[in-house]
Amino acid sequence: MLLEPDGFELVQRVGPILAAEQGGEFSKYLSPELFESVLEIHTAICRDVPSLDRELRRLREHVGEAAANEGLVFASAGTHPFSLFELQRITRRARYRAIVQELQYAARRELIFGLHVHVGVDGADRAIFVVESLLPHLPELIALSASSPFWRGSETGVASCRQLVFATQPRTGPPPYFAGYEEYAKVVRTLEETGCLDDYTQIWWDIRPHPRLGTVEVRVMDAVSRVEDAAALAAYVQALVKRHAEAYDGGCPHHHRALILENRWRAARFGLDAEVLDLEHGATHRIPVRELVRRTLRSVEPHARELGGERELEGIERILRDGNGADRQRRVFAANHSLLAVVREIAEVTAAATPVGAEC
Repeated sequence: MLLEPDGFELVQRVGPILAAEQGGEFSKYLSPELFESVLEIHTAICRDVPSLDRELRRLREHVGEAAANEGLVFASAGTHPFSLFELQRITRRARYRAIVQELQYAARRELIFGLHVHVGVDGADRAIFVVESLLPHLPELIALSASSPFWRGSETGVASCRQLVFATQPRTGPPPYFAGYEEYAKVVRTLEETGCLDDYTQIWWDIRPHPRLGTVEVRVMDAVSRVEDAAALAAYVQALVKRHAEAYDGGCPHHHRALILENRWRAARFGLDAEVLDLEHGATHRIPVRELVRRTLRSVEPHARELGGERELEGIERILRDGNGADRQRRVFAANHSLLAVVREIAEVTAAATPVGAEC
């Protein structure tokens, strides 16, 4: 989020920042998004999570300098607590104009921000298997990343309001069940050939295969303020993908979407205080999502060690102990009764990434 440095409102200045980047070292890692008040950063392909952590810190440090050159500050969270979507200009690119023309109000109100993690998976059917296998983990990912309790100047009572806002768009939420890649490809081909969408990237499910990149893309998480939280979540996702990819046996698990959706809602509503259905044990009872996360941690820690991300994965326990972004924002608001103070804190935490090469 590009912000005015005193009132912390969103400002429409992505154009000058990107113009100044042209031909530079970072130009391929910085992109516009739907609104002119938003800058998207994306890393190069990283071999492991420590490399990702270093890359994210380097990128955030650079974005801070680029924003400062324009007299701005920047911040990362699932929503801006008080800026209004009606005041945001749509980025002047054909893709975004076409999306708004097609989706209308659902697109114009999409002033929300997410964290996406891609993990390479060997084999198309294996990727579909991993997507389905990850669905029971949606409440964990939502609760750990939730950072959007405020929307349009109001306390929503929801830890991840971003989930509610995004749900008004088509082709969002958990993906439908596919027995394998052939069935997935047939459905996508039908949507493309009938003109319902231009290509598969206009399918915005919580988790989706990305055939062009050869990855499974986990998209359900709120954007987070702390760079170490982003690295911890990436380590968690990568280890989960490895665990489930190695369990592939040619079949595909099936999880009832009614139960997946119930857990998803509970995590968005209550965050780390949610109680969710224990799908691993037949959904006969509910368990605290914190307990579910800790159980998952025990199962993926060996995979994280093999991948070299065990240090970053320790950040998940820190989130469980100290709270997620929504908890932090609510604490600031309770102490100050000021949304301005909330956004100031988001900006300070976002910019506080330890410089590359320093001790973490």
